[in-house]
Amino acid sequence: MKLSPRALGLTAAVVTVLIWSSFIVVARASAAHHLLPLDIGFLRIIGAGCVLLPWGWWLMRSQRHSGDRVGSLMGLSPLPLRITVLAGLFGSMLYAMLVYSGFFFAPAAHASVLMPGSLPLWTSLLALVVLHDHITRARAMGLACIVLGDMLVGGTSLLKALDGGEVWKGDVMFMSAAFCWACYSVLVRRHALEPVRATIAITAFSCVGFVPVYGLAAYAGWVPTHLDTAPVSEMLFQAIFQGVGSVVISGITFNVMIRHYGPVRSTMITALVPGLSALGAVVFLNEPMSLNLIAGLALVTCGILFGVRLPKT
Repeated sequence: MKLSPRALGLTAAVVTVLIWSSFIVVARASAAHHLLPLDIGFLRIIGAGCVLLPWGWWLMRSQRHSGDRVGSLMGLSPLPLRITVLAGLFGSMLYAMLVYSGFFFAPAAHASVLMPGSLPLWTSLLALVVLHDHITRARAMGLACIVLGDMLVGGTSLLKALDGGEVWKGDVMFMSAAFCWACYSVLVRRHALEPVRATIAITAFSCVGFVPVYGLAAYAGWVPTHLDTAPVSEMLFQAIFQGVGSVVISGITFNVMIRHYGPVRSTMITALVPGLSALGAVVFLNEPMSLNLIAGLALVTCGILFGVRLPKT
Protein backbone atom coordinates (compact mmCIF):
# COMPACT_ATOMS: atom_id res chain seq x y z
CA MET A 1 0.00 0.00 0.00
CA LYS A 2 1.44 3.34 -1.05
CA LEU A 3 1.29 6.05 1.59
CA SER A 4 0.11 9.54 0.77
CA PRO A 5 2.72 12.33 1.10
CA ARG A 6 1.06 13.50 4.32
CA ALA A 7 1.02 10.01 5.83
CA LEU A 8 4.61 9.41 4.75
CA GLY A 9 5.77 12.65 6.34
CA LEU A 10 3.92 11.89 9.58
CA THR A 11 5.30 8.35 9.74
CA ALA A 12 8.82 9.63 9.16
CA ALA A 13 8.38 12.20 11.94
CA VAL A 14 7.15 9.59 14.45
CA VAL A 15 10.00 7.16 13.69
CA THR A 16 12.60 9.93 13.89
CA VAL A 17 11.35 11.23 17.24
CA LEU A 18 11.24 7.74 18.79
CA ILE A 19 14.74 6.80 17.65
CA TRP A 20 16.24 10.15 18.67
CA SER A 21 14.64 9.88 22.12
CA SER A 22 16.02 6.39 22.74
CA PHE A 23 19.37 7.44 21.25
CA ILE A 24 19.92 9.99 24.03
CA VAL A 25 19.19 7.46 26.79
CA VAL A 26 21.31 4.71 25.23
CA ALA A 27 24.24 7.01 24.48
CA ARG A 28 24.34 8.29 28.06
CA ALA A 29 24.10 4.74 29.41
CA SER A 30 27.01 3.76 27.13
CA ALA A 31 29.22 6.35 28.84
CA ALA A 32 29.12 4.23 32.00
CA HIS A 33 30.41 1.13 30.21
CA HIS A 34 33.70 0.29 28.50
CA LEU A 35 33.86 2.20 25.23
CA LEU A 36 35.19 5.74 24.84
CA PRO A 37 33.35 8.45 22.80
CA LEU A 38 35.33 8.03 19.58
CA ASP A 39 35.12 4.25 19.94
CA ILE A 40 31.32 4.53 19.81
CA GLY A 41 31.53 6.87 16.83
CA PHE A 42 33.87 4.41 15.10
CA LEU A 43 31.43 1.52 15.62
CA ARG A 44 28.49 3.69 14.60
CA ILE A 45 30.08 4.40 11.22
CA ILE A 46 31.10 0.78 10.67
CA GLY A 47 27.59 -0.45 11.49
CA ALA A 48 26.02 2.05 9.12
CA GLY A 49 28.60 1.34 6.41
CA CYS A 50 27.87 -2.40 6.44
CA VAL A 51 24.32 -1.57 5.32
CA LEU A 52 24.67 1.62 3.30
CA LEU A 53 27.81 1.06 1.22
CA PRO A 54 26.50 -2.14 -0.45
CA TRP A 55 23.15 -0.38 -0.87
CA GLY A 56 24.82 2.56 -2.58
CA TRP A 57 26.84 0.26 -4.84
CA TRP A 58 23.61 -1.47 -5.88
CA LEU A 59 21.80 1.85 -6.50
CA MET A 60 24.50 3.01 -8.92
CA ARG A 61 24.86 -0.23 -10.87
CA SER A 62 22.99 1.04 -13.95
CA GLN A 63 25.20 4.13 -14.15
CA ARG A 64 28.34 2.02 -13.97
CA HIS A 65 27.11 -0.33 -16.67
CA SER A 66 26.33 2.57 -18.99
CA GLY A 67 29.79 4.03 -18.47
CA ASP A 68 28.57 7.22 -16.76
CA ARG A 69 30.55 8.94 -14.04
CA VAL A 70 29.35 7.55 -10.71
CA GLY A 71 29.23 9.88 -7.72
CA SER A 72 32.49 10.35 -5.84
CA LEU A 73 34.88 8.69 -3.40
CA MET A 74 35.71 5.86 -5.79
CA GLY A 75 32.03 5.22 -6.42
CA LEU A 76 31.11 4.82 -2.74
CA SER A 77 29.08 8.05 -2.60
CA PRO A 78 26.21 8.65 -5.04
CA LEU A 79 26.59 12.44 -4.68
CA PRO A 80 29.20 14.86 -6.08
CA LEU A 81 32.38 15.24 -4.03
CA ARG A 82 31.73 18.75 -2.72
CA ILE A 83 28.25 17.92 -1.39
CA THR A 84 29.50 14.61 -0.01
CA VAL A 85 32.30 16.27 1.92
CA LEU A 86 30.15 19.08 3.35
CA ALA A 87 27.22 16.86 4.27
CA GLY A 88 29.48 14.12 5.64
CA LEU A 89 31.57 16.54 7.69
CA PHE A 90 28.59 18.13 9.44
CA GLY A 91 26.01 15.34 9.36
CA SER A 92 28.26 12.45 10.32
CA MET A 93 31.85 12.98 11.42
CA LEU A 94 31.73 16.17 13.52
CA TYR A 95 28.25 15.41 14.82
CA ALA A 96 29.24 11.96 16.11
CA MET A 97 32.48 13.20 17.71
CA LEU A 98 30.73 16.01 19.56
CA VAL A 99 27.60 14.23 20.68
CA TYR A 100 29.25 11.10 22.09
CA SER A 101 31.92 13.17 23.84
CA GLY A 102 29.19 15.30 25.40
CA PHE A 103 27.59 12.33 27.12
CA PHE A 104 30.81 11.72 29.07
CA PHE A 105 30.43 15.10 30.78
CA ALA A 106 26.72 15.92 31.00
CA PRO A 107 23.64 13.84 31.89
CA ALA A 108 21.01 12.70 29.41
CA ALA A 109 18.52 15.25 30.76
CA HIS A 110 20.79 18.07 29.59
CA ALA A 111 21.12 16.49 26.16
CA SER A 112 17.34 16.07 26.07
CA VAL A 113 16.87 19.82 26.28
CA LEU A 114 19.97 21.28 24.62
CA MET A 115 20.33 19.15 21.49
CA PRO A 116 16.80 19.12 20.07
CA GLY A 117 16.14 22.45 21.80
CA SER A 118 18.93 24.41 20.14
CA LEU A 119 18.45 22.67 16.79
CA PRO A 120 15.50 24.85 15.69
CA LEU A 121 17.44 28.00 16.59
CA TRP A 122 20.51 27.06 14.54
CA THR A 123 18.38 25.81 11.65
CA SER A 124 16.23 28.94 11.58
CA LEU A 125 19.27 31.21 11.48
CA LEU A 126 20.97 29.14 8.78
CA ALA A 127 17.77 28.85 6.73
CA LEU A 128 17.30 32.60 7.00
CA VAL A 129 20.79 33.26 5.62
CA VAL A 130 21.18 30.38 3.15
CA LEU A 131 17.62 29.65 2.01
CA HIS A 132 16.15 33.11 2.64
CA ASP A 133 13.32 31.57 4.66
CA HIS A 134 10.90 33.87 6.46
CA ILE A 135 10.53 33.54 10.23
CA THR A 136 6.89 34.04 11.15
CA ARG A 137 5.75 35.65 14.39
CA ALA A 138 4.57 32.32 15.78
CA ARG A 139 7.86 30.68 14.91
CA ALA A 140 9.80 33.55 16.49
CA MET A 141 7.81 33.09 19.71
CA GLY A 142 8.58 29.37 19.62
CA LEU A 143 12.28 30.04 19.13
CA ALA A 144 12.27 32.50 22.02
CA CYS A 145 10.77 29.88 24.34
CA ILE A 146 13.34 27.33 23.21
CA VAL A 147 16.25 29.74 23.75
CA LEU A 148 15.01 30.53 27.27
CA GLY A 149 14.74 26.82 28.01
CA ASP A 150 18.28 26.24 26.79
CA MET A 151 19.54 29.11 28.92
CA LEU A 152 17.92 27.69 32.04
CA VAL A 153 19.72 24.39 31.56
CA GLY A 154 23.05 25.42 30.03
CA GLY A 155 23.36 28.67 31.98
CA THR A 156 23.21 26.84 35.29
CA SER A 157 26.03 24.54 34.19
CA LEU A 158 28.17 27.51 33.14
CA LEU A 159 27.70 29.10 36.56
CA LYS A 160 28.73 25.87 38.26
CA ALA A 161 31.90 25.81 36.14
CA LEU A 162 33.31 28.42 38.52
CA ASP A 163 33.19 25.73 41.21
CA GLY A 164 35.17 23.32 39.06
CA GLY A 165 32.29 21.45 37.45
CA GLU A 166 32.62 19.92 33.99
CA VAL A 167 28.98 19.50 33.01
CA TRP A 168 29.18 22.72 30.98
CA LYS A 169 31.65 21.04 28.62
CA GLY A 170 29.03 18.46 27.70
CA ASP A 171 26.41 21.20 27.30
CA VAL A 172 28.63 23.11 24.85
CA MET A 173 29.28 19.90 22.91
CA PHE A 174 25.56 19.15 22.70
CA MET A 175 24.79 22.60 21.30
CA SER A 176 27.73 22.35 18.88
CA ALA A 177 26.46 18.97 17.69
CA ALA A 178 23.03 20.53 17.12
CA PHE A 179 24.68 23.24 15.01
CA CYS A 180 26.40 20.61 12.88
CA TRP A 181 23.10 18.78 12.33
CA ALA A 182 21.42 22.06 11.43
CA CYS A 183 24.07 22.66 8.76
CA TYR A 184 23.35 19.21 7.36
CA SER A 185 19.59 19.84 7.42
CA VAL A 186 19.91 23.04 5.40
CA LEU A 187 22.25 21.34 2.91
CA VAL A 188 19.65 18.62 2.37
CA ARG A 189 16.95 21.20 1.65
CA ARG A 190 19.11 23.50 -0.49
CA HIS A 191 20.29 20.74 -2.81
CA ALA A 192 17.01 18.74 -2.64
CA LEU A 193 18.94 15.63 -1.67
CA GLU A 194 17.17 12.29 -1.95
CA PRO A 195 17.00 10.75 1.57
CA VAL A 196 18.66 7.39 0.91
CA ARG A 197 21.46 8.83 -1.26
CA ALA A 198 22.17 11.60 1.25
CA THR A 199 22.50 9.10 4.10
CA ILE A 200 24.72 6.86 1.99
CA ALA A 201 26.91 9.82 1.05
CA ILE A 202 27.60 11.01 4.61
CA THR A 203 28.38 7.44 5.69
CA ALA A 204 30.72 6.93 2.74
CA PHE A 205 32.59 10.12 3.68
CA SER A 206 33.07 8.95 7.27
CA CYS A 207 34.09 5.46 6.16
CA VAL A 208 36.81 6.97 3.99
CA GLY A 209 37.80 9.96 6.12
CA PHE A 210 37.45 8.69 9.69
CA VAL A 211 37.38 4.90 10.00
CA PRO A 212 40.85 4.09 8.57
CA VAL A 213 42.50 7.04 10.34
CA TYR A 214 41.01 6.27 13.74
CA GLY A 215 41.50 2.52 13.31
CA LEU A 216 45.21 3.00 12.60
CA ALA A 217 45.64 5.51 15.44
CA ALA A 218 43.88 3.20 17.91
CA TYR A 219 45.91 0.17 16.80
CA ALA A 220 49.18 2.09 17.06
CA GLY A 221 48.29 3.48 20.49
CA TRP A 222 48.29 7.11 19.32
CA VAL A 223 44.83 7.75 20.78
CA PRO A 224 43.15 6.32 23.90
CA THR A 225 40.76 3.48 23.05
CA HIS A 226 38.97 0.56 24.68
CA LEU A 227 38.24 -1.30 21.46
CA ASP A 228 40.77 -3.94 22.47
CA THR A 229 39.21 -4.61 25.89
CA ALA A 230 35.46 -3.97 25.45
CA PRO A 231 33.15 -7.01 25.25
CA VAL A 232 32.23 -8.09 21.74
CA SER A 233 28.54 -7.99 22.67
CA GLU A 234 28.80 -4.31 23.63
CA MET A 235 30.59 -3.39 20.41
CA LEU A 236 28.07 -5.33 18.34
CA PHE A 237 25.17 -3.60 20.09
CA GLN A 238 26.66 -0.16 19.44
CA ALA A 239 27.26 -0.97 15.77
CA ILE A 240 23.65 -2.12 15.33
CA PHE A 241 21.84 0.49 17.42
CA GLN A 242 24.00 3.52 16.68
CA GLY A 243 24.80 2.53 13.10
CA VAL A 244 21.72 0.81 11.71
CA GLY A 245 19.15 2.47 13.96
CA SER A 246 20.43 6.00 14.50
CA VAL A 247 22.10 6.46 11.11
CA VAL A 248 20.34 4.26 8.55
CA ILE A 249 16.74 4.28 9.75
CA SER A 250 16.46 7.68 11.44
CA GLY A 251 18.79 9.26 8.88
CA ILE A 252 16.43 8.34 6.07
CA THR A 253 13.25 9.20 7.97
CA PHE A 254 14.70 12.58 9.00
CA ASN A 255 15.46 13.41 5.39
CA VAL A 256 11.94 12.39 4.37
CA MET A 257 10.60 14.66 7.11
CA ILE A 258 12.71 17.59 5.88
CA ARG A 259 11.43 17.19 2.33
CA HIS A 260 7.82 17.13 3.55
CA TYR A 261 7.85 19.76 6.32
CA GLY A 262 10.98 21.80 5.49
CA PRO A 263 14.09 22.08 7.70
CA VAL A 264 12.72 24.56 10.23
CA ARG A 265 9.37 22.88 10.91
CA SER A 266 11.11 19.49 10.96
CA THR A 267 13.51 20.56 13.69
CA MET A 268 10.60 22.11 15.57
CA ILE A 269 8.86 18.73 15.50
CA THR A 270 11.94 17.10 16.99
CA ALA A 271 11.42 19.33 20.04
CA LEU A 272 9.13 16.50 21.18
CA VAL A 273 12.34 14.59 21.90
CA PRO A 274 13.18 16.47 25.16
CA GLY A 275 10.13 15.28 27.04
CA LEU A 276 10.39 11.68 25.89
CA SER A 277 14.13 11.34 26.42
CA ALA A 278 14.07 13.17 29.77
CA LEU A 279 11.36 10.79 30.95
CA GLY A 280 13.49 7.89 29.74
CA ALA A 281 16.49 9.23 31.65
CA VAL A 282 14.46 9.34 34.86
CA VAL A 283 12.98 5.87 34.39
CA PHE A 284 15.97 3.95 33.01
CA LEU A 285 18.99 5.91 34.28
CA ASN A 286 17.61 7.16 37.61
CA GLU A 287 18.61 10.73 36.78
CA PRO A 288 17.09 13.47 38.97
CA MET A 289 14.92 16.19 37.47
CA SER A 290 15.87 19.51 39.04
CA LEU A 291 13.63 22.57 38.95
CA ASN A 292 15.65 24.32 36.24
CA LEU A 293 15.53 21.20 34.05
CA ILE A 294 11.77 20.94 34.44
CA ALA A 295 11.35 24.63 33.61
CA GLY A 296 13.68 24.36 30.61
CA LEU A 297 11.83 21.30 29.39
CA ALA A 298 8.48 23.10 29.72
CA LEU A 299 9.74 26.10 27.74
CA VAL A 300 11.13 23.95 24.96
CA THR A 301 7.85 22.04 24.77
CA CYS A 302 5.93 25.33 24.59
CA GLY A 303 8.27 26.40 21.82
CA ILE A 304 7.13 23.56 19.59
CA LEU A 305 3.47 24.55 20.03
CA PHE A 306 4.27 27.89 18.42
CA GLY A 307 6.91 26.69 16.02
CA VAL A 308 4.99 23.99 14.15
CA ARG A 309 1.79 26.02 13.91
CA LEU A 310 0.98 26.90 10.32
CA PRO A 311 0.81 30.63 9.61
CA LYS A 312 -2.64 32.04 8.89
CA THR A 313 -3.35 32.73 5.24
